[in-house]
Amino acid sequence: MDNTHYISTQLLSFETLEEIISHHKSLALSEEAKVNIQKCRDYLDRKMASHSEPIYGINTGFGSLCNVKIANDNLSKLQENLVKSHSCGTGEEVPSEIVKLMLLLKIQSLSYGHSGIQLQTVERLVDFYNNDILPVIYTQGSLGASGDLAPLAHLSLPLLGEGDVYFEGKKVHSSEVLKHFNWKPIVLQSKEGLALLNGTQFMSAYGAHILMKVSKFSYLADLIGAISLEGFDGRIEPFNELIHFIRPHKGQIVTANRVKGFLEGSEIIEQAKAHVQDPYSFRCIPQVHGASKDAFDYVKKVFKTEINSVTDNPNIFIESDQIISGGNFHGQPLALALDFMAIALAELGSISERRTYQLISGLRNLPAFLVDNPGLNSGLMIPQYTAASIASQNKQLATPASIDSIVSSNGQEDHVSMGANAATKALRVLDNLERILAIELMNASQAIEYRRPLLSSDFIEMFLSAYREEVPLIKEDRILHYDIEKTVSFLNSFQIEDDLLTLA
Repeated sequence: MDNTHYISTQLLSFETLEEIISHHKSLALSEEAKVNIQKCRDYLDRKMASHSEPIYGINTGFGSLCNVKIANDNLSKLQENLVKSHSCGTGEEVPSEIVKLMLLLKIQSLSYGHSGIQLQTVERLVDFYNNDILPVIYTQGSLGASGDLAPLAHLSLPLLGEGDVYFEGKKVHSSEVLKHFNWKPIVLQSKEGLALLNGTQFMSAYGAHILMKVSKFSYLADLIGAISLEGFDGRIEPFNELIHFIRPHKGQIVTANRVKGFLEGSEIIEQAKAHVQDPYSFRCIPQVHGASKDAFDYVKKVFKTEINSVTDNPNIFIESDQIISGGNFHGQPLALALDFMAIALAELGSISERRTYQLISGLRNLPAFLVDNPGLNSGLMIPQYTAASIASQNKQLATPASIDSIVSSNGQEDHVSMGANAATKALRVLDNLERILAIELMNASQAIEYRRPLLSSDFIEMFLSAYREEVPLIKEDRILHYDIEKTVSFLNSFQIEDDLLTLA
């Protein structure tokens, strides 16, 4: 069986992305992509041979230096200088899985034949991907407007035999890897440096990475919320489909149906209740979780368009014999979407923490802090502090990056998206949500034990049985840091396929 994905003009979906990653597929350029790339390069070479007027980024300087004409014999040096001078990222290193996505998405964008790149340059990027040669890239440095300049410069340095890469588990200088494979450094031709550095692949890779995880987190939020509802002896009526059909937001309906499915056959949910209503954090799970689901759907639509787009500048149009300088590198669509996604993720954490708070409050015949002998034991008092701290940080991180802009390049680039900051913040919010949900599961699974001998549904009991193999019931105080970390690992051990929970 051929375990290769062929880069082409065929729409790249998130399902395809996940398949490429999960099956460790190698990449190859389709014949269509090769033809598109070569035709565009040939056109540009002919154009440069017959055209003496300045064309931005091809025979001119960059940014506010766009009016500086560059002699033809310096065009290769111009592009090399661009890559080197823009390699000024700093901060933490970008996670390897996101770097690999950046490579894939940059290859995809260059393959449409509107960028003027050399075929051998794209093939070398394919070689990097297939051999797990991952450039060292830093999280800070992009304004998300002229594209992700600094991150993409670091992505491109190894083409020149410059910069560091990770290869076979070690950080080494790229020249060593080129020597290992007997590759010569790429000599960049006109426009190539700009084609490599202009683009939204840093933002896009972060967004794609997060989007490939949000379905799982949304599912787990619903499941853990359902377990909390059982522990709190909550009511089933708020999940009745009649309520949701008269306010038919898609996410709301999906959430209500899912939670009802989780609780089917539960003795706890079916027992008579002494209370008429539940607090909002339980009663409004469909509305709150559902709104986040709808937000994720919007974000996914934006990113699906982006990862199938050409985002460098200028763009080359062979059929109309035009080279047009525009702004497809501007990350505003992604910045807004990433901010929206961070808010939606933060809200899942916010309502989760509120359920945790309700569970430890000594209500509905539950002991204070969900432990025997409260006072002697503090029980689950302090994990709620931890969840509250993280939820508060998420609120701070969810402050939109996209509403900010700082003028750069002597005023030529006078409005920027800050989408790169939105991207790195959104990933941090996602990681934080994982811990908040882990803490809720610790509390919910503890609370449900105080409903015995009644049982929850078969599905929830099966899930809790698997959880108890990793994290035992808390009978007296112990170091709960380890429980949190074990719970996070437990949640990571599952994957969601077709609304079914399976071991990864």
